[in-house]
Amino acid sequence: MGRATGFMEFKRKNFSYRTVKDRLKDYKEFTFLQPEKELKKQGARCMDCGIPFCHALGCPVYNLIPEWNDLVYKGKWREAYERLEMTNNLPEITGRICPAPCETSCTLSINSSPVTIKQIELAIIETAFEQGWVVPTPPPIETGKRIAVIGSGPAGLAAAQALRRCGHTVVVFEKDSAIGGILRYGIPDFKLEKGIIDRRLAQMAAEGVIFETNATIGDDLSARYIKQKYDAILLALGAGEPRDLSVPGRGLENIYFAMDYLTKMNKYLTGELKEHEIISAKGKKVLVIGGGDTGADCIGTANRQGAASVHQFEILPKPREWHKPYNPEWPAWPNILRTASSHEEGCERQWSVMTKQFTGRGVKVAKAHCVAVDWKQDPDSKQYKMKEVTGSEFSLDTDLVILAMGFLHVKHSKLLEDLGIKYDERGNIKTDGNYATTVPGVYAAGDADIGASLIVRAIYHGRRAAEVMDGYLR
Repeated sequence: MGRATGFMEFKRKNFSYRTVKDRLKDYKEFTFLQPEKELKKQGARCMDCGIPFCHALGCPVYNLIPEWNDLVYKGKWREAYERLEMTNNLPEITGRICPAPCETSCTLSINSSPVTIKQIELAIIETAFEQGWVVPTPPPIETGKRIAVIGSGPAGLAAAQALRRCGHTVVVFEKDSAIGGILRYGIPDFKLEKGIIDRRLAQMAAEGVIFETNATIGDDLSARYIKQKYDAILLALGAGEPRDLSVPGRGLENIYFAMDYLTKMNKYLTGELKEHEIISAKGKKVLVIGGGDTGADCIGTANRQGAASVHQFEILPKPREWHKPYNPEWPAWPNILRTASSHEEGCERQWSVMTKQFTGRGVKVAKAHCVAVDWKQDPDSKQYKMKEVTGSEFSLDTDLVILAMGFLHVKHSKLLEDLGIKYDERGNIKTDGNYATTVPGVYAAGDADIGASLIVRAIYHGRRAAEVMDGYLR
């Protein structure tokens, strides 16, 4: 695929970026695609490797990556789009925020720089929108079956579009005032401007998908009513239960969960909230606890709000630093230090740090009291165990603490209780391994089923759940 000698002739060239100084002035996206001529060269780097690990191992939606790399190299953009659409409902989303496990499993990553798969994917879908190739695809025949999709995140949207194209009447219920779930309210605009979501929703609406907002199923509409009115239900609720930090002083003011912080800022940017209603880091000493992508999003937001300083603590040890272009653990996802764009904008990072207590000035948090920890592998169980380092205690002055320590499972809501849903040992919705819950006609997909994971994986499971539900309804 691509040019036979392309990977030897052309070097990897990734996205271009606005400068840190410039992008901190606003919340707009700051990455730019390479020109078409350069993108063709990047497509040419895809070698005829025989076994496309990028597709079969790396990509959670099994994109036909070598095929559309080759088509981009040859300038056949529409055909490239047709290949991309076969596997992914939301490539404009994954092309922006997916961590690209496909690239770490690219065969070139054995000893060289991988193909810029993520950039090429985004270029294909943006070209398709510009050229008017992304058009509604309404079903030719109506089945008369009605499906309720509860939750409008990536799993819910992917499933809803697939089910509608099968001819079913699909209603997507969203508790918030706009459709998109975590895509709209949990991802900052500088990573995903919300017009990108609206553009896709317009296509889905034209196909006949019905969207109902400000609808909390279980409260506004009962579970009993939904079961009576719909032939099948898909629970695409996400993994919304955040991991808390149960330490003394947790009840002090100005300690928030990451999603509360990010959601309010996103609602402010769309005019849903006033400035005094948001959680502002302006002039504050911010501490973000948690070293993942959500924590990085909080760092980028805090810097744009004008934080006086930003610290990030992670309880796990610092991953090894790796500056070479190839993957040291090919074809697996490598455990190496990653520096997000938000870290480059200003942040003091520390690893192997456990927060033991918060103290305050009055009712507001003023200090985080921490200790260094050491991780050792138990010779018997082979599990790593954490131990505090004697004499390593320290404290950090802070005015705002953001807890970004990941998510436990789906929120155990009144809706799930009223439906009679059972949970697995981790607190996720229990399914039979094929999306069916223990309640006939009720299915679950995405993070509500598998636990917190990648958005691209939620898209895959939404699509597969739609296939199962379509078979059930036939």
